[in-house]
Amino acid sequence: MNPYVLTALLSSLGLGTTLTFASSHWLLAWMGLEINTLAIIPLMAQHHHPRAVEATTKYFLTQAAAAAMILFASTTNAWLTGGWDMNDMSSPIASAMVIAALALKIGLAPMHFWMPEVLQGLDLLTGLILSTWQKLAPLALIVQTAQAIDPLLLTTLGLMSTLVGGWGGLNQTQLRKILAYSSIAHMGWMIIILQYAPQLTLLALLMYIFMTSSAFLTLKASSSTKIGTLATIWSKSPILTTAAALVLLSLGGLPPLTGFMPKWLILQELAKQGLPLLATVMALAALLSLYFYLRLCYAMTLTISPHTNTFITPWRVQTTQFSFPLALSTVVALGLLPMAPAIMMLV
Repeated sequence: MNPYVLTALLSSLGLGTTLTFASSHWLLAWMGLEINTLAIIPLMAQHHHPRAVEATTKYFLTQAAAAAMILFASTTNAWLTGGWDMNDMSSPIASAMVIAALALKIGLAPMHFWMPEVLQGLDLLTGLILSTWQKLAPLALIVQTAQAIDPLLLTTLGLMSTLVGGWGGLNQTQLRKILAYSSIAHMGWMIIILQYAPQLTLLALLMYIFMTSSAFLTLKASSSTKIGTLATIWSKSPILTTAAALVLLSLGGLPPLTGFMPKWLILQELAKQGLPLLATVMALAALLSLYFYLRLCYAMTLTISPHTNTFITPWRVQTTQFSFPLALSTVVALGLLPMAPAIMMLV
């Protein structure tokens, strides 16, 4: 893609998200979401592959439906209350429609069906943008309107997403689909705690962005899109393989890695709020996700692919990929747990 076009599209992505962040008026927020959607569509379809075009079409239709629902809900709310202010969501019907539309935008269960299919049709870098940056604006709107939304609805969405994200990834062999279900599960963790401690939602989002960035960039560096190809990585780059396995365990939430921190704090907060049963179900749902992360780790570190040399190939051409973002996100995804006391003081 032409670098000038790419710069314009990435700038539009940033502009759309910033506009939604800064707005307290529904029309401005809706405009930011639309700019976001329209800016990523050329990035998704840039390879002109039938799968990419199909994924782009599915994404456009779901996002357009969600945007239309947001516009309808905000118009209904303005009709009933006389204003377009986000903090004045006094109509329960409008609130329910808004949360349904935003859940569709970020792929919360049961509106998640588009997410694995769309992610599977994209290249890894565009998939990374879709899994991280594209979640920011809708999540900001959910955080802003959370107080007007029925707590039972938020809890149901969060619990279903965590269960579906764990259950759906179990029988997958495509790495992008596995990461899509991982994204759905992590969104569930963020939504479930939103009404009790919004700062923990932001912490979980930040940790999720670093861990997912590390996972996608690792797959990009090793050109892997299927579980079968993971078994060949160790002979090319044993250090990258070790780091990738640890990042996957961090995504699963195992101590002493960074991913344990948000899960631990969320479960602790749920127990403090007098919801031990919900905390138990969430912890058990995390085990489902952990199973498919362990499956990837097993394929990556404990299996030897046929026709693979049992030593590091010395004549392999050095990669020209820029590795600083991968190194930074991997370090953060693995080593932030000792910072937990300081982070707890902040939140």
